[in-house]
Amino acid sequence: MAATRDAFGHAVLELAKDDPRIYVVDCDISKSMKTVDFARKFPKQHINVGIAEQNGAGVCAGLATVGNIPFLSTYAVFASMRACEQVRTSICYPHLNVKLACSHGGLTPANDGATHQAIEDVAIMRALPGMTVVMGADYNAAKALTKAAAYYDGPVYLRYTRDSVPDFYGHDEVFEIGKGKLLRSGGKVTVVSFGEMLHEALAAAEILRGEGVEIDLIDMSTVKPLDIDLLKESLSRTGRCVTVEDHSMIGGLGSAVGEWMAENGCGRLIRIGLNDCFGQSGPYEVLLKHYGMDRESIANAVRKLLLN
Repeated sequence: MAATRDAFGHAVLELAKDDPRIYVVDCDISKSMKTVDFARKFPKQHINVGIAEQNGAGVCAGLATVGNIPFLSTYAVFASMRACEQVRTSICYPHLNVKLACSHGGLTPANDGATHQAIEDVAIMRALPGMTVVMGADYNAAKALTKAAAYYDGPVYLRYTRDSVPDFYGHDEVFEIGKGKLLRSGGKVTVVSFGEMLHEALAAAEILRGEGVEIDLIDMSTVKPLDIDLLKESLSRTGRCVTVEDHSMIGGLGSAVGEWMAENGCGRLIRIGLNDCFGQSGPYEVLLKHYGMDRESIANAVRKLLLN
C-alpha cells in the first residue's frame, strides 16, 4: 500500500532523469508532495514559490511558453480554488502544457477536516476549457498516468490521495489518458468509479457476487474526457448505472456520466458522493460510511436499480 502522492514524487524524479524540460514548482509543501528528492537531485529544475499558489501557476505558465513541462505541486483545494483564475486565464486560455499535481483530493485528508478536503475540485477543473482531469486508483496507476500526462498535449489536472490506498494494478499495467478500464463484466448494472473509491466499488462487487449478482465495473481514471466508447458499450448491455466518487455529486464523475446518459437516452443512474455538503474531521472509513459512500452503500444502490 502507498499513497498516490508518493507515485507523483517518484514519477517526476524518473521523468527528470531523461528530460531536462521537466520542472516542479512547489508551494512550500515539498515534504507533503514527496518532491524533496526531486529538489535535491534536480535543483535547477525545482522552484519553490512559497505559499503563493497563484504565483506558482504563473511561473508554470512562463516555463511552458519556452518549451518546458512544469508540474505545479500543491494541495487540490489550493490549485482548484486559490489559483483558479491564474489556471483559467494563464494556463487554459493559451492551452499551455502545464500539469497540476494535487494531493489531498476528496475526503482522504480525513482528520484535517473540511478546509483541506477538496470536494469541489473535479467540478471546477472539468469546467475549464481544454483541461484534462485524471486520477489513478493506486500507486502504479497514478505513477503511470503522471508519466503519460507529462507528454499529453495541454493542461492536465492530476488528483492524488494523502493516505495509502490498496494496490490493485501491477507495475507493468498500461494506462492511456482518455481511456477507462473494464475490470469486471457482469451485465446487470454498470458501476463507474475513479481514484481511491475504486477499492470500495471492488469490495461492493464482491458483496454482490456473493448474492449471485455480477456487475460491470469501470475504472474511469480520466474523468474528462470520458471514455464514451467504453461507457456506451457497457450501458448498451446493462441500461443501469451507479457512479462512485470521493467528491461532491455536483459537477464531478456522476454529473459527467449523467450528462452523457441524458443526452443519449441511456437508462437509469444513481450517483454516490457527497450530497451538497462539506466534509468533517474523522477517520476516513467512518466518513465514507457517514456520507453513504462505503461499499455497502454502493451494493445497496445496485440492489435498488435491480428492483426497478
